[in-house]
Amino acid sequence: MTEAKAPTSSHRLIAKPGQNYAILAMTCMGVVFGDIGTSPLYALRECLNDEHGYPPTPETVYGFLSMFFWSLNIVVSLKYVLFIMHAHNRGEGGILALEALARRQAVRNGFTKLVPAITVLGIFGAALLFGDGIITPAISVMSALEGLKVATPFFEPYIVPLTAVVLIALFSVQRFGTARIGAVFGPITLLWFFVLGVLGLAEIVHNPGVLVAVSPHYAINFFVNEGPISLLILGTVFLCVTGGEAMYADMGHFGRHPIKWGWFAVVLPCLVLNYFGQGALVLRDASAIANPFYRLAPEWALIPLVVLATCASVIASQALISGVFSLARQAVQIGYSPRMTIIHTNHKEIGQIYIPIVNWVLLVGCLWLVFTFKSSSGIAHAYGIAVSLLMLITTLLAGIIARYVWKWGWPLTLTLMVPLLLIDVAFFGANAAKVLSGGWIAIAIAIGVQVLATTWIFGRRLLASELGAKSVRLDGFIQSIKENPPLLVPGTAVFMTGSKDGTPFPFVNNLLHNKVMHEHVLFLTFVTREVPHIPVAERIEVQTILPDRAKALMPGEFVRGLGGLHRIVIRMGFMDKADVQDVLRMCRFRGIDTRIEETTFFLGRETVLATEKRGMALWREKLFAFMGRNAQSPALFFNIPPAQVIEVGMQVEI
Repeated sequence: MTEAKAPTSSHRLIAKPGQNYAILAMTCMGVVFGDIGTSPLYALRECLNDEHGYPPTPETVYGFLSMFFWSLNIVVSLKYVLFIMHAHNRGEGGILALEALARRQAVRNGFTKLVPAITVLGIFGAALLFGDGIITPAISVMSALEGLKVATPFFEPYIVPLTAVVLIALFSVQRFGTARIGAVFGPITLLWFFVLGVLGLAEIVHNPGVLVAVSPHYAINFFVNEGPISLLILGTVFLCVTGGEAMYADMGHFGRHPIKWGWFAVVLPCLVLNYFGQGALVLRDASAIANPFYRLAPEWALIPLVVLATCASVIASQALISGVFSLARQAVQIGYSPRMTIIHTNHKEIGQIYIPIVNWVLLVGCLWLVFTFKSSSGIAHAYGIAVSLLMLITTLLAGIIARYVWKWGWPLTLTLMVPLLLIDVAFFGANAAKVLSGGWIAIAIAIGVQVLATTWIFGRRLLASELGAKSVRLDGFIQSIKENPPLLVPGTAVFMTGSKDGTPFPFVNNLLHNKVMHEHVLFLTFVTREVPHIPVAERIEVQTILPDRAKALMPGEFVRGLGGLHRIVIRMGFMDKADVQDVLRMCRFRGIDTRIEETTFFLGRETVLATEKRGMALWREKLFAFMGRNAQSPALFFNIPPAQVIEVGMQVEI
């Protein structure tokens, strides 16, 4: 057995000088714990509703509370906080960061046959998180506003339209960024958890005997007494741990230790107190089953509690929306998605972005759920299956990290991974029973996103293969222009190319048709590595193909000869921003003096023609062509001055 090796930490964001983990833990409250913090609004209520048919007897309530307690501790505390968060990709968490790390390790260890499976798992996991980004805002906001009908039945007809108004407002302000309101996320969420704990504790005082449910005996006894069919209740119990994946995804913003402090010191105790308080209330008053969370509060506090719950739900939704934006940007950088308009809402924080198309798709999906199901209980049927499957995928990928990155032996790896996988499978199996009653929505969204992503990946490969077959070898082309030097014109020409060794076809076409070559020519290639960030000093590699002329041309001067020709390879992490203007400024430190205002940028625009002769299915080729036509312009994506761009078209059959 290989000796177990503890994972090492290399977080980018750690406590600043004078700033301790406690302060960072409060700062990250809204971003990291917002999703899991709103689960008390509906989790126990859904377990006790009439659909499941379990009466509010002590045996039943204690069984549910015991399941909640141990689910929180095993799935979140043990699995995510103490284990999964060690499996970071240079400080970044989340499914795509984990997939990139696992894929890289599979290649390094010679398991190349695993790479396609790891890629598919990572993409599908990301697609599931996108579906979660549609469901979570809808169920969180609606369950918060449903407290109004507890205060008075007058509000019941207005819950759906009010939910729609809040969601529309939430998604409408995304374009302004969250820099200002983000500062209050932590304190509001901290207040929310304080209120959760106080409300629960106040009820536990009346029935302290409910605390015996911390014993796993009551959960086990529930399943023994109710029989195998009772395992289906795990699909509803799972609602208490949704949000664990969001904690892992946001790890790169704060680091593992502040999240651990926040979870064990504040979030976990307050969640447990509230759930046990709800259980004690139901045992004292069975009518509280309708909405045990709001029934914990005295009548005078109902409206303020609804306002606070709505704020907490909006914060939880905001955190998930921001996570989906970040995920979409990673997908674009890695090459899993076409280029999209990405707006940086804060020039100081690279993580604060806004992606219009993703924002409006999420809003439409949320509104459709709200008007289709008309209650948070209805939406709960669609909730859970996506997150449970995502957690299962995360565990599988983390197992690869434990075995091949941390060098754990098989006995130790299996000792930890098998129980975690069994729990994940149990939760997923129970949630799968809700497919026909609404769970199909999350699966349909994930499959749709998966089809789009894989179509783009395979389409780009086919396109690259076709372009490679038609490309001109650089060494032969350079030799031909040495023998027949073209006319030189002043200025710099930049040719964007995806190949690190071929000749860009716009460069070839410019020489063939215009018979001229610029005094300075740069081939720019962006390469995305499977790490979050590349240090600035390591980003640029300059390869000189033809040395620069000693004397610069005068404006309007034409001479026959050869200009300087350089290939610039820019290595980027999947969280870095691709900016051509920044690249040209950095090139000055490598001896290539270029002025942006005197530079012409040549971009290739391929028109894809779908054919039946090879490649993907015809419908997927047409889909790929459609995605390519609607991708964001390279000039905008790479921050190239539009007035200095010349596009060279080319038709390519795939």
